[in-house]
Amino acid sequence: MKHFCSMQKDEIESWARAHGYPAFRARQLIEWVYKKFTLSFSEMTNLSKDFRSQLVQEFSFPSLSCVHEQISDDSETIKYLFQLPDGSRIEAVLIMNDEKRTLCVSSQVGCNARCAFCASGKKGLKRHLETGEIIEQVLYVERILHTRGEKLTNIVFMGMGEPLDNYSAVSEALHILTSPFMFGLSKRRITVSTVGVVEGIYRLAEEGLGVNLVLSLHAPTQHIRKKIIPYARKHELQDVMRAMRTYAEKTKRDVTYEYILIDGINDEVEHARALAHLVKGEQCTINLIPYNPVPGLKIKRPSGQRIAAFKEALKEAEVRHTQRYTKGKDIAAACGQLALQENAGIKIGANAV
Repeated sequence: MKHFCSMQKDEIESWARAHGYPAFRARQLIEWVYKKFTLSFSEMTNLSKDFRSQLVQEFSFPSLSCVHEQISDDSETIKYLFQLPDGSRIEAVLIMNDEKRTLCVSSQVGCNARCAFCASGKKGLKRHLETGEIIEQVLYVERILHTRGEKLTNIVFMGMGEPLDNYSAVSEALHILTSPFMFGLSKRRITVSTVGVVEGIYRLAEEGLGVNLVLSLHAPTQHIRKKIIPYARKHELQDVMRAMRTYAEKTKRDVTYEYILIDGINDEVEHARALAHLVKGEQCTINLIPYNPVPGLKIKRPSGQRIAAFKEALKEAEVRHTQRYTKGKDIAAACGQLALQENAGIKIGANAV
């Protein structure tokens, strides 16, 4: 069965026409799902029972069930663990900061990148998510916020999986998120993160969506990067950087390079200087992220002194940079941790629902 949320506006309209329904029925459907955030056809009370019955028979919706919800001690981060029909589990994380409501969504079950610092790829890639399974994560959280008179302001594809490795589904999801008839989010409010899928970066540039693009860089040289990100062996760093510059040129958008600081691996002052040389002359931002420990991984977070020295070297080189401060550490909010703990049977905390 096709997932209802995998359909674009014109596909919904075509389906309605093909089944003999007037155009306004398609508009009603879209409004129920994307404006009222309804997660069940049975709740669409202005549709006939026969129409609702046909929808149930032809479409998979909803397909996700929330099996755990964890709230951080400061109540600013909420992690949702969703179960899919095949029993697989994925995560989404809501981060609340002043007026911003940012949702981090997953694009795959597991991940092939197998980054040394990440829990998501410890067991490799199980499968891609469908477009509807990506969108439903957003709908679930929007529904909750809607009851409080709030709404999502930002979407980031930084959850489980490599978004550009699942290009078709992610691209379709981006069209739904930015469609004025559906979520209507500004492209400037959406961020896609990649470890460097070169062909995907070029495709995204050509598609003209103009969303924010972030590269998980994490090292200033190919040699170090291959140690941290096994996927990096597929593409030379210079080719990845060339693709990122092309994206910036075509979209007229600055790009961001994320750099997780890992003790003794990529956090030396000489690494900072090499990083400054790598991005010299670019309109970009380096987002420094001190490593957030993951159970079962031996790598460590650098000391405050080493982090400060790294930042000072970037400052001296006049490289624009920011530092992301850890949120949700008490609920294992880093990507993949909750699913990993759940699969291992580890108790997931007092705030679990």
